[in-house]
Amino acid sequence: MSDEEVAYALRWNNNIAMMMIGLMSYEYILQFEKEVKFVWTREWSLMTYLYLAARYFGLLLAMICACWGGLMYIPEPVSVSMLSFFKGFRVDLDSVLQVYCYTLVVLLEWGFSIYLWLAEAILIWRLYALYNRSQSILYVLLGTFLLIVALSIGMDIFLYSRPSAFSVKEIVTPNVKYCTSSFNIGPMPAIYASIPIVCFDVFLVALAILVLVRHLRERREIKMKPNTYIVLIVRCHIIYFVLNLTNQILTAVLWTDIPPAVTSLAEGFINTAPFIAAPRLIIDIWESHTNDNCTHISTAFEDCICWTLPPVSEQYEMDYA
Repeated sequence: MSDEEVAYALRWNNNIAMMMIGLMSYEYILQFEKEVKFVWTREWSLMTYLYLAARYFGLLLAMICACWGGLMYIPEPVSVSMLSFFKGFRVDLDSVLQVYCYTLVVLLEWGFSIYLWLAEAILIWRLYALYNRSQSILYVLLGTFLLIVALSIGMDIFLYSRPSAFSVKEIVTPNVKYCTSSFNIGPMPAIYASIPIVCFDVFLVALAILVLVRHLRERREIKMKPNTYIVLIVRCHIIYFVLNLTNQILTAVLWTDIPPAVTSLAEGFINTAPFIAAPRLIIDIWESHTNDNCTHISTAFEDCICWTLPPVSEQYEMDYA
């Protein structure tokens, strides 16, 4: 890359990084009051742990990506300290820095996969609640989910853990050094890797829509309004499916030879949208079933449930919300 191309890519990289930091910070501040109300002031359940993992692990990944970006700046103190450390050894410092960058990028890619599994687990738990805690549905979903996890691990090893397929290259300018990702194979393996994940998401969305259609039919027969809780869960499933489909497409696009601007925009979406959608899938549903005088959720999906002093039986149901 020429100096002009590096400067152009760096401007896009920095602009998207600032956008990511601003967006994630705004999202955190916006949801903090709700988090205090629905998480820190009530008894924790499995969904609470899933929320906290999605919230803070996603925030960590997003901030690391924003600080490093697609063009990862190698700070001068790091170079100097490494140079001092390896001074007495016959070691190529440039190779050490490339290994440092490569390890960071690979760890981030594995982190994205772990977060995807976490988000899918949230969707599965919601469907389990929608189907009245059906054990057969849970076993089918968990069995399929474990297959997806196994396939995802295999594809991550094939795509990102082999230097022949994925590596980093060093970009040297008169003042600083950068390293950036180098996708050494075409987009087809990444496309093949996304197909099982997309099919699994289609399966989850189909199950959610099936519940909604059945619910709407039953409510229409007795001339009642649809339950807002069921409608909201299905809507969240559909929104997450669209976001994840877009995420998989953009991930495959990164393996093609695209301009730096498109690369930065794609990475900006990949590194923010999933980390915002998954926690909102939980906390928005909690919020939809409360008002100023109510503090308890029941997964029996009743339209009006006061939270002030919930019965013991409803406290158990709350764990599935």
